[in-house]
Amino acid sequence: MISLYTADYVVTQNDARDIIRNAAVAVEDGRILSVGHTDLLEILFPECRRVDLGHAVIMPGLINAHTHVSMSLLRGYSDDKALMDWLTQDIFPAEAKLTPELVELGAMFSLAEMIRTGTTAFYDMYMHQRSVFRAADKLGMRAVMGESVTQFFPSLTCKDAEAYFDLVRVQADEWKGHPRIRQAILPHAPYTTNPELLTKCRALADETQSLFGMHLAETESETQTCLQNFGMRPIPYCESLGLLQPDSTFFHVVHADERDMELLNEGRCAVVHNPASNMKLASGVAPIGAMLRYRIPVALGTDGPASNNAQNMVREMYMASLLQKVQNLDSTACPAQLALDMATRGGSDALHEPLIGTLEPGMKADFIALDLTTPNMQPVHNIVSNIVYAATGLENKLTVVDGQELYRDGKFLTCDYEALCAEMKAIHGWEKK
Repeated sequence: MISLYTADYVVTQNDARDIIRNAAVAVEDGRILSVGHTDLLEILFPECRRVDLGHAVIMPGLINAHTHVSMSLLRGYSDDKALMDWLTQDIFPAEAKLTPELVELGAMFSLAEMIRTGTTAFYDMYMHQRSVFRAADKLGMRAVMGESVTQFFPSLTCKDAEAYFDLVRVQADEWKGHPRIRQAILPHAPYTTNPELLTKCRALADETQSLFGMHLAETESETQTCLQNFGMRPIPYCESLGLLQPDSTFFHVVHADERDMELLNEGRCAVVHNPASNMKLASGVAPIGAMLRYRIPVALGTDGPASNNAQNMVREMYMASLLQKVQNLDSTACPAQLALDMATRGGSDALHEPLIGTLEPGMKADFIALDLTTPNMQPVHNIVSNIVYAATGLENKLTVVDGQELYRDGKFLTCDYEALCAEMKAIHGWEKK
């Protein structure tokens, strides 16, 4: 059956960035049939199921292009520390106690947060990722994800590199052809891997037809370590290993010079900016304006709940815009429309999924609706400005992925949220046991 969603506004995010008043989106079999004025679509689809959202704005679902969703288990566990101290003193020791069951519970909690605040797709890397695959499948979200790997074995999941490669091959078969979930090969970072492992990971991505991603150029100390060990900055180092390819997405890229950006452009790679995490861990400010001048696709991500500490992409758009303004001492830097572009169209590039990120006929039916009746969303002089600068994420009243409603009017439709809360309460203190 055709469903017709109506609202005061539809923000299409198409090439023209059309915004339609008194508008509707028609959906059938997980795809968008039509977008236009409500009165016209009512004539075209008279027998439809009508969903009137009232004084609201329908827009593409937000895309969280870099996160570690299971780290909701460690939200608030270790704050206000430098990155390497945070990792080595607190996070790595706690992660050594994780089980597949804990990882799945943590993932379910983050996915619920994303669904609640308007995210429809995400790109995740962590350990025990089979658990995250299951969580995304259960809750109905769209995702790219994979098992993170370092040179340090045994890891939490695999006894050695060959066991990792075997696991990836099995998962590739398990999830091949899934309509919403795709695997990626995800070495952790240049400073936790070696050239042989990275080369094998790139070959494994090709063999299994998986995507490829990695943390890259996140801190100045990473740059200095790479120069000391390999005589190159992180991005030229990756280029020398053949890692800069069109299916590659790199997370953070805070410390990049002009030559680095030339190489990313030549490789047709995507970059994911993580403003909140980069600010919280004092990693620096990514040169987003320069990347865009080099025509590098830039997306937004929250990073994990232990370093953000939220999975709220509405909040991330706001911070992305303001961070660039103060960094450049330019109030015109990263305007609202650019922040929204990074969270939608840029996310499509980062997930290498061309049929999401806009509301147009033929696109996958991934969209949300923000309530405009709340005080902070009125009046509406510029709907995009309201979305980026005034919204909190909690205005979201509808989340749809692949045509399926996951959240509507305060109710989770694909998970028992109260039961999740009870489970989280029951395992409190797991990291100290």
